Amino acid sequence: MAYNLKEVSKKPERLTGGHRMCAGCGAPVVVRAVLRALKEEDKAVITSATGCLEVSTYTYPYTAWEDSFFHSAFENAGANAAGIEAAYRNLVKTGKIDDTYKFIAFGGDGGTYDIGLQALSGAMERGHDMVYVAYDNGAYMNTGIQRSSATPRYADTTTSPAGKVIPGKQQGRKELTKVMVAHNIPYVAQTAPFKNFKDLHEKSEKAIYTPGAAFLNVLAPCPRGWRYDTPKLMEIIELAVDSCFWPLYEVVDGKYHITYEPKNKRPVTDWIEAQGRFKHILKNEEAIKTIQADVDRQWEELQALAAMNK
Repeated sequence: MAYNLKEVSKKPERLTGGHRMCAGCGAPVVVRAVLRALKEEDKAVITSATGCLEVSTYTYPYTAWEDSFFHSAFENAGANAAGIEAAYRNLVKTGKIDDTYKFIAFGGDGGTYDIGLQALSGAMERGHDMVYVAYDNGAYMNTGIQRSSATPRYADTTTSPAGKVIPGKQQGRKELTKVMVAHNIPYVAQTAPFKNFKDLHEKSEKAIYTPGAAFLNVLAPCPRGWRYDTPKLMEIIELAVDSCFWPLYEVVDGKYHITYEPKNKRPVTDWIEAQGRFKHILKNEEAIKTIQADVDRQWEELQALAAMNK
């Protein structure tokens, strides 16, 4: 069925309003879009690692989740989702349940790229029929904007502060999407709530309804950590995608496919200049050249991988 934003938007919300997420935050936008890919008749069990999403949507006895919700620790969202999925399969096998359930874990980059990587890797390697969604906001935002392995080079954070000697974080960001591809799972994708949400919706639907393990890496800007005006959320995302800082692609059974290729690739400075966390390098030509070189190299590598499947 062709994607229709108007029709998809009519689906009942599975993450309700009234939660405590910040205005202009990308995470609830991502979650609502992912959950809209579920068929209305299907039930879901949601697992969330500790982080902004969890603390802002679930404060006992109140919850913003319409589906069953399980709060995991920082390090074990993948393991918890896998265990719940395994228990469900046993209940179906023994005839104790016949409802269709889907299993979706959410985690920020701190709880996914770093602290929860071992649990995520184990769940993916074992092939549990589940989806892990990383909402990537590029730092440990919930605990004070500390750098993570998803933090871009030269970003100013509380543990990689920009100063006269060191201009922010010195290392490039981990390419976790490719790390997940190396697990040889059926479906991996990198996406964002971009323009009319078509890319995010279609990839979410594929991830949820592809048998076996699936992984989605979704860009979810943070106004507090990235330092942008809250109404500019979608503009920030568009700049990230059109500059190829955050390319949109999927890997189906090991084969790479680019799902969006900018007609006019924008310089990464367009994206950098829109965020306060990079203001200290705006006049640093060498730093800008390094970031652009990183983006260009990764984009060319992705194009080469996709070309192999044409």
